[in-house]
Amino acid sequence: MKKQKFVLFLIFSGIFFIPSSAFAVSFPIPSIELGVKAAENPSEVAIALEILALLTILTLAPAILILMTSFTRIVVVFHFLRQGMGIQTSPPNQVLVGLALFMTFFVMKPVWTDVYENALDPYLNEKINYQEAYFNAEKPLKKFMLANTREKDLALFISSAKAIKPQTKEDVNILHLIPAFVISELKTAFIIGFMIYIPFIVIDMVVASVLLSMGMMMLPPIMISLPFKLMLFVLVDGWNLLIGSMIKSFVVP
Repeated sequence: MKKQKFVLFLIFSGIFFIPSSAFAVSFPIPSIELGVKAAENPSEVAIALEILALLTILTLAPAILILMTSFTRIVVVFHFLRQGMGIQTSPPNQVLVGLALFMTFFVMKPVWTDVYENALDPYLNEKINYQEAYFNAEKPLKKFMLANTREKDLALFISSAKAIKPQTKEDVNILHLIPAFVISELKTAFIIGFMIYIPFIVIDMVVASVLLSMGMMMLPPIMISLPFKLMLFVLVDGWNLLIGSMIKSFVVP
């Protein structure tokens, strides 16, 4: 015991007698300088504008991913599936959104490959300027959205903007096409969601009728119907059918 106290005394004594300079460690603190100076040639202005445009695109990347791809339809259908089965928190939102993202990458791969080969890669290799890269990237996206947009929805925004009726698909303004594509995707997702709801509603009605006939009115039907819904979904290989049907529902030119 005395030895332990002696060792502790030496340790604390050493700490107190160590000079404070030994604890001072100099770490370099970086400094950031922001400045505005006059451009010496027009190329410097062009580079600054390109950087600003790139930062703007990165800021709008989530909206581009959601509104100009297949993500909207997929994630809305997953929501209807979870609501129809009566399970509010399973699968979790992170799982459904992650699956929707990877399905979006799968569906949009031909489009993004076209964008990379004809727009991004030539621009990075300085073969084309940013204007040509923008138009080359816009073409495959417009083809995909036009192939999955109803003419009635597109005509709604063209007439609302009082714009001239486009003669060809290339003449369609992308500002008119994007909202038309979004409401078309929502309508398609709602139709798929309605088809998903039908078998689950039938199970709920059967279970509720059986419980009512047995006089078990105080027992919530959802507690009895949920296992039957899960069993039905698993027996018919629901995930395979649902994912396969959604992939086939997209038209990828």
